[in-house]
Amino acid sequence: MSGKLVENPPILPTINSPADLWDMDVKQLEQLAGEVRAVILDVVSTNGGHLASNLGAVELTLALHHVFRMPQDKVIWDVGHQAYTHKLITGRRDRFSTLRTKGGISGFPKRKESLYDVFDVGHSGTSISAALGVAEAMRHLGEEGKVVAVIGDGSMTAGLALEGLNQGGELGNKLVVILNDNEMSIAPNVGAMSSYLSRTLTGNPVIRVKKVTENFLKSIPKVGEHFLNIAQRAEDAFKALIYPGMVFEELGYEYIGPIKGHRLDRLIEALKNARRMEGPVLVHVGTEKGKGYELAEKNPMAFHGIGPFDLETGVVYKNDGPPSYTSVFSRALVQAAERDDRIIAITAAMPEGTGLDLFAREFPDRFYDVGIAEQHGVTFAAGLATRGFRPVVAIYSTFLQRAYDQIVHDVCLQGLPVIFAMDRGGLVGEDGPTHHGTFDLSYLRHIPNLTFMAPRDEAALVQALATSLSLDGPSAFRYPRGAGEGVAIPDPAPWEIGTGELLREGTDVLLVGVGSTVHPCMAAAEALKAEGISVAVIDARFIKPLDSDLIFQWARECRVTLTVEENVLQGGFGSAVIEAASDNGEKFTIHRLGLPDSFLEHATLKELRAELKIDADGIGATVKEILSGGDIQKS
Repeated sequence: MSGKLVENPPILPTINSPADLWDMDVKQLEQLAGEVRAVILDVVSTNGGHLASNLGAVELTLALHHVFRMPQDKVIWDVGHQAYTHKLITGRRDRFSTLRTKGGISGFPKRKESLYDVFDVGHSGTSISAALGVAEAMRHLGEEGKVVAVIGDGSMTAGLALEGLNQGGELGNKLVVILNDNEMSIAPNVGAMSSYLSRTLTGNPVIRVKKVTENFLKSIPKVGEHFLNIAQRAEDAFKALIYPGMVFEELGYEYIGPIKGHRLDRLIEALKNARRMEGPVLVHVGTEKGKGYELAEKNPMAFHGIGPFDLETGVVYKNDGPPSYTSVFSRALVQAAERDDRIIAITAAMPEGTGLDLFAREFPDRFYDVGIAEQHGVTFAAGLATRGFRPVVAIYSTFLQRAYDQIVHDVCLQGLPVIFAMDRGGLVGEDGPTHHGTFDLSYLRHIPNLTFMAPRDEAALVQALATSLSLDGPSAFRYPRGAGEGVAIPDPAPWEIGTGELLREGTDVLLVGVGSTVHPCMAAAEALKAEGISVAVIDARFIKPLDSDLIFQWARECRVTLTVEENVLQGGFGSAVIEAASDNGEKFTIHRLGLPDSFLEHATLKELRAELKIDADGIGATVKEILSGGDIQKS
């Protein structure tokens, strides 16, 4: 004998569907978990993605697919930040290296990718409602199987999640909710007792004894119901003392947990019990973000959504360049708050993503993270504004969509000075269609009382913030993801409301850019000059009120006008210019360049902007096509 240890052959290459996990034992699943983590780390360190939450959900995912019989049973992931393991074992292993790249697989579950992806997700709080709808559809169709909703503890703050949970307690006969609690630290003694109770009190023998006892007490004339009530109250008091599931049981769920989320043996037993039980079930699982990668375990927030990084050091690869728009906004807001103690900052579970973590450190008593509750955050800000404060609500454009009614009814109808700082306005790149902020010009510009701006660079961003802070009514400004243009940051000074800026004179073509398209318009104009084409450029700055006088003046001077925006064309900035021209009887030729009437897939920002022709080369090519009589969209 050589005395060498014989390594088990790798398992992951043999996994082509969840059925390959059904007959595995715990040791095999533990080996598979290690292999899955290695692949996730390798691909995310290369492509970027959501790391910490996915590493924390490996064992939970394997246990789910080991116990439940997908696709007869179905699993719906909340947000999708936890679904990488799911993708690896549902037939996408060979394509996993393409994660979040152009033409590759999405970073989120998508129905068109796999029959195991039951629902497209990307925004939080949707899983329970969607799962309940699927479960009820299966009941109507007479289909067998359970529907599992996997939701993180953070997503439970979403009003939609609570609404789904509420109805699920009444209707959800086929519903299993997995509460993946990756923030809660379960103490060993409490965890051991709760795990023991969950594994024993939900097993078939105990349930049968409980039912028999209840039926026996009910059969005793006159006093049976009284004894049953005493027994139930005693059981409730005992359970409330040792585990936190009473609130879910009051809503109609059988509660199992907390379960240690990295103990496959206990996960499997609890999930088997949940699958057997009738009626809605909630399984409370405690996991650790970043599990298996020490750097992510120590700093899970830094590894939540991360770009390509060095696996050994955890350092993100970055090119030296200008600061990000987010960081410029963050510093400008802190400086403004130093001068004005009425300023209050609000975000919805994104202090780091919006840059408000710096504000929170400087002014902890004037900072509020409302959790994943955009609707509440907006109305909360409105309440503050009624008492003289200047709340700044920093939320990604795509997530602010969730609070549309509150913007209309609670802020703008009352004319309250709430400021909406919309990060990630426009395309966002690799996160794809659920995260592109490509609708805000359309969904905000028609609301009365709202002043709406789009700064062209980091200098203009500081001015837009100053403008908003100078107003006594509601305002919003959107700014893109990524690095700025590298321009100097001026002292903050408000703009005159509704004024654009002429950046370049010309006679052939007028380019009217807004926000992130202005600098590409300038670059295109310079390139076209070398070809003998004279191009004027206006930075609109304001979507509302629009500087129509400036635009009309130069539109009359030029042969054609082209508006350029990083927003859908329907109802966007170009539409605003056309409407104003029509209302004022202007008779110039106008074309629009922007985003199509479709949901755009994931790719890098550079790839997307080039494909959509809103970069400098694309704008230049469009101008030449217009001048040559090409069929470009016209008013």
